[in-house]
Amino acid sequence: MKSLKGQLLLDGGKLAGSEFHHTVVLICEHDPDGALGLVLNRVSGQTMEESLLSVPLPEAVQELPLFLGGPVRPQALNCLIQGPADTGEPTAAHVLPGLRLTHNLDELLEPTGDFLSFQQIKFFAGYAGWSPGQLDAEMQDAAWLTHPASLELVFHPQPAALWKLILRGKGPKYQLLAEVPDDLSHN
Repeated sequence: MKSLKGQLLLDGGKLAGSEFHHTVVLICEHDPDGALGLVLNRVSGQTMEESLLSVPLPEAVQELPLFLGGPVRPQALNCLIQGPADTGEPTAAHVLPGLRLTHNLDELLEPTGDFLSFQQIKFFAGYAGWSPGQLDAEMQDAAWLTHPASLELVFHPQPAALWKLILRGKGPKYQLLAEVPDDLSHN
């Protein structure tokens, strides 16, 4: 098994009708125990303030969108953080250089209770999860395409366009896939 941690998975055209149709998933963990990823291109339509009504949030975070990270534990909050600069060795929480994953809002607070400053931050409700060997089997079935992840893609300003954008950049074969209508009768 080759770890896909730090890679993007894109619907390779075989996931129509599933929750992962036209998704871009950042793989945050992948080892013999399974895999965990976050869907980067599904916005919930709610801001952080609207979704966490009972939790006081810093003003800088209140208007950020909440993304639908995947179908597993939709009540669980996950967060991708770029910065502040780490001075230590990368840990399991590091998905890419300069990007880490947390599941705890308390990690975003200074000891004084003030919100830490970050270069970029993205919140997710739920996650995509795979049991041991499940993602490997899906890769063998060519359900997913891989693409190198980058901070620019993770924090892309137009997340809904991300799937098509990446496919168009992968060459003519994938440009065609990006343009296939959901309903082939519209072709």
